[in-house]
Amino acid sequence: MLKFLEVRSIQELIEQAIPETIRDKGSLEDNAIGNPISEHEFLDKMRAIINKNKLFKCYIGGGYYPCLTPSVIQRNLLENPGWYTAYTPYQAEVSQGRLESLINYQTMVQELTRLEFSNASLLD
Repeated sequence: MLKFLEVRSIQELIEQAIPETIRDKGSLEDNAIGNPISEHEFLDKMRAIINKNKLFKCYIGGGYYPCLTPSVIQRNLLENPGWYTAYTPYQAEVSQGRLESLINYQTMVQELTRLEFSNASLLD
């Protein structure tokens, strides 16, 4: 693999693939699990880490607003948990519609990503 990628060592591959700014400089001992701690100590440590997060506004899909979604579509498709839960309804027509929606979604993902296959939903 190294010869194919034209690198001399795994270390050189890592240096080319992973930016230095995000590489962990510590040793494995520095990252060891360590001694057991209580749930409260763990939660305190997690809160300290979480508080370092920065919140940013999400603009995903921002180009599609405002759009008009007919209320019958919004209520019966987008807001109906029967379309996105793992439970298969007994009506064959509804099941067929769900399967068709899944194959349409998978086809769209395949075309967008140019992958050979795609996965969708909890039914797969």
